[in-house]
Amino acid sequence: QVQLVESGGGLVQPGGSLRLSCAASGSIFSINAMGWYRQAPGKQRELVARITRGGSTNYADSVKGRFTISRANAKNTVYLQMNSLKRDDTAVYYCNAEGVMTTSTWNSAYWGQGTQVTVSS
Repeated sequence: QVQLVESGGGLVQPGGSLRLSCAASGSIFSINAMGWYRQAPGKQRELVARITRGGSTNYADSVKGRFTISRANAKNTVYLQMNSLKRDDTAVYYCNAEGVMTTSTWNSAYWGQGTQVTVSS
């Protein structure tokens, strides 16, 4: 069925940058929106950034001006460029796809396995 695979996580020093990628695969006709969420130890999963098929975006207040989400609709791929990383950005980052239309389902949501981002000196 539909699978989301993230890549690009790793260890980076404060002030550094990382670029996360997420590719959705399967018999997909369309995806309405894709986004990135993160979960730090002991905390709830929270929205980081989200982008619709039409290009509308929203960001968590904590990442505005530092992170940029983009999407390649034809490839069902979403990216998250993370600049000026802070220690508080350390978390597992999860890719999300909403309103996924396939040959057998519609308006479904899917999650990736997650990729670890650690910001530390």
